[in-house]
Amino acid sequence: MTQTTLPPVEKTQPVSAPHGTISDRSKAERKLGWLLAGPAFFVMLAVTAYPILQAVYESLFSYRLTDPDNRSFNGLSNYWVILSDSLWWTSLGVTLLITVVTVLVELVLGFALAMVMAKALKSIRPVIRAAILIPYAVITVVSAFAWQFAFDINTGFVNRWFDWIPGISADTDWFGGQGTSLLVICLAEIWKTTPFISLLLLAGLAQVPEVLQEAAKVDGATWWQRLWRVTLPNMKAAIMVALLFRTLDAFRVFDTIFVMTNGANNTESVSFLAYRQTIARLEIGLGSAVSVLLFLCVVLLAAMFIKGFKVDLAQARGE
Repeated sequence: MTQTTLPPVEKTQPVSAPHGTISDRSKAERKLGWLLAGPAFFVMLAVTAYPILQAVYESLFSYRLTDPDNRSFNGLSNYWVILSDSLWWTSLGVTLLITVVTVLVELVLGFALAMVMAKALKSIRPVIRAAILIPYAVITVVSAFAWQFAFDINTGFVNRWFDWIPGISADTDWFGGQGTSLLVICLAEIWKTTPFISLLLLAGLAQVPEVLQEAAKVDGATWWQRLWRVTLPNMKAAIMVALLFRTLDAFRVFDTIFVMTNGANNTESVSFLAYRQTIARLEIGLGSAVSVLLFLCVVLLAAMFIKGFKVDLAQARGE
């Protein structure tokens, strides 16, 4: 009886997509994404493309609505007039200040609320989420009027309730100066949109593997160490989306300023400047130029966030 010897089995490495190429799973998901979101994307593109192109076109003309016959092409002169005016830079500075303050505070408060909602008992989670969403459900104009009423020197109750705090008295005029006016505007924005941030971060918390938290506990990591080394790195994509959406929204702040101060005390934002030039002064050319500059600022902010976070969505999916 002869004994046959089998050839040795060669060990093979799992086949993976070459570096820099797209895997089959990513291709399939990308195709499905375009099939689902493509129709809505093209409809939104068709609806928004015309106003943007129209604004770019109008910004190249010297055109006042009260004098439609005296319309002339002046190229980029409107942009030079705006960029050389201190009013533009003041409005841009106010917009950046409101954006930075509100987004940072909302990120911290939103994460705290997301942690509370994630750790709450299942029986009371719906109640907590509904209560947190109440401010976000309020219309921005209504919210602005409510905050204006609360801080008004004549009808408000803030001065009476908090007169025990140094610097606050019955005669404190919150809308009498730039600093206090911006403070109230930021408080109203934070109260209104923190629930939006908390919901996005709550979705990110749900994506953090519980096994990593348990492994970190076994290794003796403290709560802060688990937060900085486990929770936040795995929430990078959710944090980017929350910051991106909220920053772009905060940079276009208009309603709250219009209701509370109407741009007084140097509280004009870039959006309010575009409104004042186009609607109040009927300067279509200058107003369109401000709108185009605002659009370019928003695009630049979006690019900076996407480049800065460098979120690898394929890696986030586990590929």
